[in-house]
Amino acid sequence: GAASTLPAPLAKTADAALPLRVPLTLVPRVTAGGPGSGGAAQPDTVRVELGNIVEAHYQLESSGAGSTVLRGGIGMFAPAPTPQRGVAAQIDLKSLDLDAWDAATQRLLGAPASSGFMPTRIGLKVQDLRVGGRTLTRVTAGISQLEGQWRATLDADQLAGYVEYGARGADAQGPAALEGGHVRARLSRLNVPRSEVEEVTHLLEQPPTSLPSLDILVEDFELRGRHLGTLEVQAVNRQKPVREWVLTRLHLGLPEASLNATGRWAEVREAPGAGQRRAEFDFVLDLEDSGAFLDRTGTPGVVRGGKGSLKGTVGWLGSPFTMDYPSMTGDVTIAIGAGQFLQAQPGAARLLGVLSLQTLARRLTFDFRDVFLEGFAFDSINGAVKIDAGVASTDKLVVSGALATVLMAGSADLARETQDLRIVVVPELNAEAASLAVAVINPAIGLGTFLAQMLLREPMIEASTREFRVTGSWADPTVEPVERRGAAPGTSGASSPVR
Repeated sequence: GAASTLPAPLAKTADAALPLRVPLTLVPRVTAGGPGSGGAAQPDTVRVELGNIVEAHYQLESSGAGSTVLRGGIGMFAPAPTPQRGVAAQIDLKSLDLDAWDAATQRLLGAPASSGFMPTRIGLKVQDLRVGGRTLTRVTAGISQLEGQWRATLDADQLAGYVEYGARGADAQGPAALEGGHVRARLSRLNVPRSEVEEVTHLLEQPPTSLPSLDILVEDFELRGRHLGTLEVQAVNRQKPVREWVLTRLHLGLPEASLNATGRWAEVREAPGAGQRRAEFDFVLDLEDSGAFLDRTGTPGVVRGGKGSLKGTVGWLGSPFTMDYPSMTGDVTIAIGAGQFLQAQPGAARLLGVLSLQTLARRLTFDFRDVFLEGFAFDSINGAVKIDAGVASTDKLVVSGALATVLMAGSADLARETQDLRIVVVPELNAEAASLAVAVINPAIGLGTFLAQMLLREPMIEASTREFRVTGSWADPTVEPVERRGAAPGTSGASSPVR
């Protein structure tokens, strides 16, 4: 007739049978020498046997104030351990939901491990473990608690290493009790599969003050099936001047590139208490091989080579783990060295496909046409991009090659994945033209001013220069050649669009 709403494996309906046996052994307070003989008090013992699921035993010391647990052991589908002191547990299960057990324990006891009967050392072997919103498989772990600090050494399909959790951590001001607690992890590997990315992201979309401070080092970080090298994360909660979660260090180290960033996630100052939060990041992406980096991160066959950097600041409303393009703002500078755009389909390469110049090559009739068809080799890519309300714009992006320089101005909508770009292809007929082309990265010289200066001085260049307008989606851009009339740049007449 008894029912249990505890999580599995202790859930039970009223009509199900589950034998329970609780032998209790009480002993005299002193040894056989009798009262006053100075003999030592002997502990009481209690055992619990619940079907073939649980066996537990405790030794208790009784006094006028009640009983204190001296030591004990709990076994769940495993023999109960016999520690010399404290309470230990050994658990061997097919599946275990620690999140559900944590909630149930808090309801029963007020707080986890607030009772002397709860284990402070746990040996765990579970095929499917639910913890912190994630599912880990084939888990072997040793978990211990000391002075409010939990430590787990574990090995699973998804990770290996140790994790510590406690109420205290270190901020710039030194050790302190931190709101949200403190997590320290040292992992040899960590894998977040594609199926769990959205789940983990949702878990982390909490108010900044509820997130723990972090000190994490992962030697082999894998995300959505892609190995991304070494990961370091350090972050802390702060309350002044506003409540914020501060990312003091983010480092991702790969053979092809390294990413370093800092950031913050805080209430919007203009609307304190309204619950609106903004994430902001300063970053530097140093590239040893741009093409290899794009290959690793899911955009293969776009670029070969290319050493340089991207650096800047970006921010958006909402969670730092989910980019909100409509509210995104920022500034990014680009400086990439020698490389080559390959013959990638624009749909696969997205906006980078436009730079490959494959569609533009159809409209060129000069000696360097074959160079474009094989993939445009460049000596440098330089420029700056400004992001406002999710629209990235530039008026000074230069791709300089041995046989031509490509000048780009215009905008791209990051949310809608569309663009409206003006692209000018200038043949490099001499060193003077090349030096003038590179000068366009100077913010004081706009694209129109540059063309006027160069084309008026170089009639041959003016005659062979071609201008295009690229619109439509990133996956299927529309390229329209702009007809140039006379020597005056900017006079145009559109011909039929080319895809």
